[in-house]
Amino acid sequence: MQTADIRGRWLDFFADRGHTVVPSASLVSDDPTLLFTVAGMVPFVPYLTGLVPAPYPRATSVQKCIRTNDIEEVGKTPRHGTFFQMNGNFSFGDYFKEEAIGFAWELLTTPEDQGGYGFRESDLWVTIYLDDDEAHRYWRALGVPDNRIQRLGMDSNYWSTGQPGPAGPCSEIFFDRGPAYGADGGPATDDDRYVEIWNLVFMQYLRGEGNGKGDFQILGDLPKKNIDTGMGLERVAFLKQGVENMYEIDQVRPVLDRAAALSGRRYGADHADDVRMRIVADHVRSSLMLMSDGVMPSNEGRGYILRRLLRRSVRAMRLLGVDTVSMRELLPASRDAMSAAYPEVKSDFGRISQAAFAEEETFLRTLASGSAVLDLAVAKTKKADKTELAGPTAFLLHDTYGFPIEITLEIAEEAGLSVNRDAFDVLMTKQRTMAKADAKSKKTTLADLGVYSAFRALGETVFTGYEDLQNESSVLGLIVDGESVTSAVAGETAEVILAETALWAEAGGQVADAGLIVGPGYELKVLDVQKPVKGLISHKVLVQSGEVGVGERATSVVDENWRRGARQAHSGTHVLHAALRQVLGPNAHQSGSYNKAGFFRLDFSWNQALSPATRTEIEEISNNAIRDNLPVTTRELPIAEAKALGAMALFGEKYGDVVRVVDIGGPWSRELCAGTHVGSSAEIGMINLISEASVGSTNRRVESLVGLEAFRDLAAERMLVSQLTSSLKTPREQLPERISDLVASLKSAEKKIAAFEARALTDRVPALLATARRVGAVTIVAEDLGVLGSPDDARMLALATRERLGTDAVVVALSAIAADKPVVIVATNQAARDAGHKAGALAKTVAGILGGGGGGKDDLAQGGGPNGAAIPAALQAVVAAVSR
Repeated sequence: MQTADIRGRWLDFFADRGHTVVPSASLVSDDPTLLFTVAGMVPFVPYLTGLVPAPYPRATSVQKCIRTNDIEEVGKTPRHGTFFQMNGNFSFGDYFKEEAIGFAWELLTTPEDQGGYGFRESDLWVTIYLDDDEAHRYWRALGVPDNRIQRLGMDSNYWSTGQPGPAGPCSEIFFDRGPAYGADGGPATDDDRYVEIWNLVFMQYLRGEGNGKGDFQILGDLPKKNIDTGMGLERVAFLKQGVENMYEIDQVRPVLDRAAALSGRRYGADHADDVRMRIVADHVRSSLMLMSDGVMPSNEGRGYILRRLLRRSVRAMRLLGVDTVSMRELLPASRDAMSAAYPEVKSDFGRISQAAFAEEETFLRTLASGSAVLDLAVAKTKKADKTELAGPTAFLLHDTYGFPIEITLEIAEEAGLSVNRDAFDVLMTKQRTMAKADAKSKKTTLADLGVYSAFRALGETVFTGYEDLQNESSVLGLIVDGESVTSAVAGETAEVILAETALWAEAGGQVADAGLIVGPGYELKVLDVQKPVKGLISHKVLVQSGEVGVGERATSVVDENWRRGARQAHSGTHVLHAALRQVLGPNAHQSGSYNKAGFFRLDFSWNQALSPATRTEIEEISNNAIRDNLPVTTRELPIAEAKALGAMALFGEKYGDVVRVVDIGGPWSRELCAGTHVGSSAEIGMINLISEASVGSTNRRVESLVGLEAFRDLAAERMLVSQLTSSLKTPREQLPERISDLVASLKSAEKKIAAFEARALTDRVPALLATARRVGAVTIVAEDLGVLGSPDDARMLALATRERLGTDAVVVALSAIAADKPVVIVATNQAARDAGHKAGALAKTVAGILGGGGGGKDDLAQGGGPNGAAIPAALQAVVAAVSR
């Protein structure tokens, strides 16, 4: 039975039983606490917890999931995969335990020719929670023998979110692969013989505070009991296809076979090679699916996980003996295997493959350079009889060579070493000054999500700001310090929930509106507007005067100038995106944006810098579109119809069944977008590109000023040019040549000055030679040079003096004040070193007297410190050290 057939039978079965078929959500989760959708229930959590009213009483889906916490197990067990599909059926206060158990058993055991999966009842085992007698009764009623129903504890058969809220027992269904795969005893043996294929979660209780799996109190029954079940699609596929593991099913095996062909090694001949081929098959598929949902390789967050998957694939191929690029063969194999279920992997393959191929080529270069560093570090560690690779080495590999720490850990483990992870983490923490302050502040200044459920239950917040910049509504709720309150007074910061609002909540790259909320006797300054849960808008405000209370009338007032600028910026982003695609082609696809009044930035998939000529062409096309006063129209359409018209869906954005389509100049720019826009392109005013740079190996970022800000920037440049023409007494068109001549003259003068200074330094050598004296068998020069331009000047004099003093034992110690800091340079020749006088040790002596640090090689070293007054004593210490 093919995977697509298993998927289709699931959806048909539950659709026939009144379930709404919900398309898979993106792998990029809406949940701010998750990087990815890690389970089939994740998109339904707001409904299961009661945070948002469910739009249907029962639902079913086949959800794409990514989970990498067990990545080291990939390839080693039959069931661990980083990408998997979870078949789920859900009830939101509708049916419960008896029906859920009945549905599961019916679908699993109904013969294949009648639409079921055709499992033999005798091959199936069931587990239930210890005291869930109700579930036991329903399973027995279906004919499951008592000896194939096992009661297990909270660790395996009880579900909760890990915090106060819904909880309840689970029941799991296992397939017995037979005695060839392990011992008798059922799922309680925790053996690979018994494969879990279906988990039924019965959300029926409200749990209290507590830590750990079972350390909490049950407070009572939920007002509405919910069902969340999940069947692992890949697990059922490998059982129904008669193969040994999930890597050999029809959606994965083609990549494994291609890896085997490229390496010239036979799958099944060697266990270590088999594991590597399975890693390749799994990780290539996961990478394909992540990139199809808009994730691109980077050094942070989701992009880092993707980069790790791709690089582990490349390294596994290297270990299979393939040193050249292989992704051009592997990725199409995965595309062909997955496109029947997910057509977007085929339609977007140009963009996906461009990013994947570039990442592979980059990492192959990284492997060549970084592996040499790592091999040397491993050899040195072993030579020193140590078992732990230093944390700074791992950090160097990560920071300079792009080695994910996990790959360093794997290579070290293969060499029999561990890595000082604590030291690595300290260095990473120091480096990470990249501020996620804005995102963090927005997460922390909004209340915990549970407080919003009562407000969301009243309905969705209606946004009226497309047509009106003011809207009269009422205050549905107030939140202060995370708690729902009835009023807020002057000086307090609060969140305000309105029934309707004209104020835009941050979304789609467009920042929140500025403005006010006013009512009888109060005025609120709007600080931020967010959507903490789907369908609900929360206004963070400062109460500037009066007192606002729940139930009072409230008028939301948008700052007109701010909104005008925001509209210009957002429409400007669409125009520039269209111009980019016109010049660069369809692979230049937007991957992120940020719009605020007067400014926008746009990230797009592209792997090389734009030439000045290309930038100018894109900017000119954009401004021609503004000049032509193209009409800007919006309409709402079913998403399938919108996509059929060519409307672009942007990665990372979530869309409903009905979407808003924004056209600028008809099909020239047609995107799915909920943001606010100008009425015609001429209202944008002007687009002025101010920068273009890389934001990763496969993405570029352009930044632009728009409208009045664009004009002001050009006016400032005009003023600067005017000042230059006046100062240099040169016409504007001749400025580049004139400035070039001046720069050349300056460089020539600097060279002459440097040559003069070098001669002046050289002229000081005879005087230094004249100070040479014998201390025992050593000739020593110990002199203060006064103020010099840099330590390099002192170093040059020390070396020149040493060379002029011949081959007998020579020590030269020269001090100076360079860049306002005391410094002493020590140089020794071979004869002096043979006599035990090493420059590094002498420099440390000097540094101790100057109150600083020092060191270097045996022949040349430097010491310094803050205490310039101690220079004479430091030089005398060198003489004393030599005399001993």
